[in-house]
Amino acid sequence: MNIDDQVALLMQGTEYGDDELAAFMSDGLRQRLMEAEKKGRPLRVYCGYDPTSTDLHLGHTITMRKLRQFQDLGHEVTFLIGSYTALVGDPSDKNKARPVLTHEKVAENAKTYADQAFRVLDREKTIVRYNGEWLSELSLVDLIRLGQNFTVQQFLARENFSKRMEANEPIYLHETFYALMQGYDAVAMQTDVQVGGTDQLFNIIVAGRKLQEALGQKPLVGIICGILPGTDGVQRMSKSTGNVIPINTTAEDMYGKVMSIPDEAIIKYFRLATRLLPPEIDAIEKDLISNQIHPRDAKMKLALEITTIFYGESEASEGEKAFVRLFQKGGLPEEMPEFILQTGDNVLEVMLKANLVASKSEGRRLLLQNGVRLDGEVLTNGQGEPPHTGVLQVGKRKFVRLKK
Repeated sequence: MNIDDQVALLMQGTEYGDDELAAFMSDGLRQRLMEAEKKGRPLRVYCGYDPTSTDLHLGHTITMRKLRQFQDLGHEVTFLIGSYTALVGDPSDKNKARPVLTHEKVAENAKTYADQAFRVLDREKTIVRYNGEWLSELSLVDLIRLGQNFTVQQFLARENFSKRMEANEPIYLHETFYALMQGYDAVAMQTDVQVGGTDQLFNIIVAGRKLQEALGQKPLVGIICGILPGTDGVQRMSKSTGNVIPINTTAEDMYGKVMSIPDEAIIKYFRLATRLLPPEIDAIEKDLISNQIHPRDAKMKLALEITTIFYGESEASEGEKAFVRLFQKGGLPEEMPEFILQTGDNVLEVMLKANLVASKSEGRRLLLQNGVRLDGEVLTNGQGEPPHTGVLQVGKRKFVRLKK
């Protein structure tokens, strides 16, 4: 690929909220790529991941997809586990302070992070590091000197902090340390390019670049990726809202969940979560607008591509066949879990105990939406007992066989 094609690929799916900033970063990336080609030295690229939970979902992998693009172009990629930044917790997208985690909890969560990341990244070409390597060595004097580069006003002007100020929500002093710590990560690794989501704009573009410049390094180029919406197509993908597509699942489940996204989110998923090149995605978007392709067919192409990334062609193909058999032909899964009914269990309790819903409120919502069926018959009364045994279906993809 020539330099222009590389820039187009690496800038695909990026969002800066400002055209001038986007153009500035695009020009900076082009210059870095030209310098790397001239000197025969790969760019040092990284993205950090705080192990605040044990499992990753598709939303987490958007930046990993971008790292993989850099890898495929021959650059040096570091998968940084935020063993120290996780102790503070990133306040960037939160309306209140995160709970402070213990070293033990962070270590427990971090165990599976890299292995899950290798579903996207090339294991042989990925450097895995922990930012405790250098952050644990900083003294109070070091922290003071880092803090001299910023004003309190800069932090309070950030959208999430300003909203909390207006709502009279507390902003804790330790929350301001996060940007300093992440900025110092870039310094410690002499970073050329840092990848992150739009919620990281301040931490990367302001803190990282400013600290590098203050400490005699060339400021990095920030590749700011758009945030993947969840299966509802609106809210950010999050375990707390239940709109996630997990990585540690099955090909059949992943394919089905991608197929459940609204049509409006198809192109965003193509741009953020697939290996397709910009011209290919542009062609799909054009065909959708002109009705040359049905949204269902575009979505099937999308679901197959995403599932193939994580499970390979064979399993992804089986996942597609299962979806067609189940939803397009009105069939039932060949295998499903069983649930033994207990005397007195009502429909809501059965749904919760059988892990068909995450909460009773979710169950009530599905009942109101006619999303609960027993042997094809719509159930609307969550307080009553299931009228008989049979196949209980909740939503489009969850089934359990009820038995006495």
